[in-house]
Amino acid sequence: MWPLVRTAVLAAAVLAAALAVASCAVYHPLPLATGPRLAERLSDLAVEIPATGAMAVSAPAAAAPYGGTIVAGSERGAPRRIDVSRPLTLEDIGWLALLNDPDLAAQRGELSAAQADLLQASLLPNPSASLSYGVFLGGPGATPGWTASLSEDITALVTYHARVQAARAAAAQVNAQLLWDEWQVAQKARLAALDLYWDEQSIGAAAREREVLSEEIRAVDRAISAGNLDSSALAPLAAALATLDQSVATLRLTELTTWQTLDGLLGLAPQVRFCIAPPQLAPLPPDLEPLVASLPQRRPDLIALQLGYRSADGSVRAAILGQFPALVLGGAWTQDTTNVRSAGPTATFDLPIFNHNQGQIAQARATRLTLHEQYQARLDAAAAEVRGLEAEARRLAADIAQAREAASTAESLERQARAAYAQGNLDQRSLADYQTAALEREIELQSLERSRGEVVITLTVSLALGLPDTLTIPPERTASSIRTMP
Repeated sequence: MWPLVRTAVLAAAVLAAALAVASCAVYHPLPLATGPRLAERLSDLAVEIPATGAMAVSAPAAAAPYGGTIVAGSERGAPRRIDVSRPLTLEDIGWLALLNDPDLAAQRGELSAAQADLLQASLLPNPSASLSYGVFLGGPGATPGWTASLSEDITALVTYHARVQAARAAAAQVNAQLLWDEWQVAQKARLAALDLYWDEQSIGAAAREREVLSEEIRAVDRAISAGNLDSSALAPLAAALATLDQSVATLRLTELTTWQTLDGLLGLAPQVRFCIAPPQLAPLPPDLEPLVASLPQRRPDLIALQLGYRSADGSVRAAILGQFPALVLGGAWTQDTTNVRSAGPTATFDLPIFNHNQGQIAQARATRLTLHEQYQARLDAAAAEVRGLEAEARRLAADIAQAREAASTAESLERQARAAYAQGNLDQRSLADYQTAALEREIELQSLERSRGEVVITLTVSLALGLPDTLTIPPERTASSIRTMP
């Protein structure tokens, strides 16, 4: 009988080895790129927007810190394609950045790492097997001796659930943080596009102002040549022209830098240019307080901190359960050289005299406390930011109304001055003053419109409105689909 047992043990060992080899991972090379992957044309970019809701993010339920979700959002929209042959809106540019930004593509590797950590945490430790065989050489015995044992780490089973819950929350935290990073990239792209549009408008207004100044300088030159004016009348006009040229040069340099930033966000070569449609900003909600109150369920950065706290809380539970002494249980089967056979259970455990896992518990609790305070600080900052931006937006709206009225008045006076000049009732210098005043009012209005646009875009992101609810990963850039937060 015992030869049969030994044969069975050997066969089991061979089978276990074969299964272990069969389940091993296989190496596949992943070569680096041999050159840059910058697109030379807009048509080379990924332009397919996947189906997504305007805003629907899952957050940990406050009433169920270890299970359940709260979902806030709207109906999911159908997929669409961005038409890059037409002037691009700010929304389209934000989407193109989400689909094509090189840094986002690199950061998404963090999600794969988090999923790998979750997989590692969900794996149970392998049982330990031991085999020994002693050849009989001499003495009172008559047969070879052998020992076989099989054991399992019980402590890992005790802490398994807490460890998996912590790892699952940590993976979801990475997902939420990456979604927030996507929103930041979309915001940067839209702000850059907004600045480029108004830079172009400002350069155009400055060019018209330069034409007015140049015409005035030519008129003064003619008057000086005719002896009707002193040459000192030319100095302030020349100084104003030099100042204007310097402002235009600064604007053009800023525009170039902004174009390079936007091209980088879209994955384009730095020399690519395209048309930007006039900004269309959505009106602000009349009452922001309900949106502020629901920020913890809708803003990915706050959700990421909640999930981080949830992971830290799971680590505290795992550390407390780790006070259970290290215990390994199993069984052993032996045969000595006198052919005496025995079998029975085995147990190996630590004596908790010096180490009660108090160090791990203290570290886990300190980490949880840090995340607790960080979440409160971020929540307070988010609410303060929203209210501050709302105040700025309303102040700018009032200033824009005044500036628009002043620009309309200046434009009306300019038209009257042109009519008077055509009838010979106004000189060239006075006409130029009216024209310059109207252009300056226009530039002032453009500056306020730009500032309001920047505030509204930032406020929209701060309120978690109008942006995708899941990670936007082009199918051709990922080997497998990656789910959003559980």
